[in-house]
Amino acid sequence: MSDDADTTELTREELAERVADLEARLDDVEDDGQQKMSIIATKGTLDMAYPPLILASTAAAFGYEVTVFHTFWGLDILHQDKADDLKLSSVGNPNMPVPNAVAALPGMDRVTTKMMEKKIDDNDTATIEELLQTSLDMGVEFQACQMTIDLMGYDEDDFFDGVTTGVGAATAIQDMAEADIQLLV
Repeated sequence: MSDDADTTELTREELAERVADLEARLDDVEDDGQQKMSIIATKGTLDMAYPPLILASTAAAFGYEVTVFHTFWGLDILHQDKADDLKLSSVGNPNMPVPNAVAALPGMDRVTTKMMEKKIDDNDTATIEELLQTSLDMGVEFQACQMTIDLMGYDEDDFFDGVTTGVGAATAIQDMAEADIQLLV
């Protein structure tokens, strides 16, 4: 009987046989017991670089297999020249210590970025590069979206060592489909 056939035509014995066959096939599927997390990073501001890195390194410390797919501005987190110069947008952020009218003034992004960098330094918080390297050392796979690499005119050599370049959206979707936890950051 084909898979397209109406199951109402099956007898109880045939259904029981199919269930037994499916259960046997499930037993053959290997489950290494390791949970998997898939993160999509789309933003490349200083404040948005931290969440995917912190989540990835923490999940890896708990034994998760972690993949982080970076696309559009999120790709700058993996870019050797740009990761050190990520900015903080002061406009439209209700948690900034300045009102939007002041935040919109020329140079305010630079001021708020410097304020955040000082806070990071004063609290001895790991830098973006330190978190990235720690995560790589723990086995996190960082993927750079090929379409975005092409769009931004980047070269594969622009990224930190250990970053997987040339990854497409289809691979990211497959990774998410196989993951226990999927996050869009």
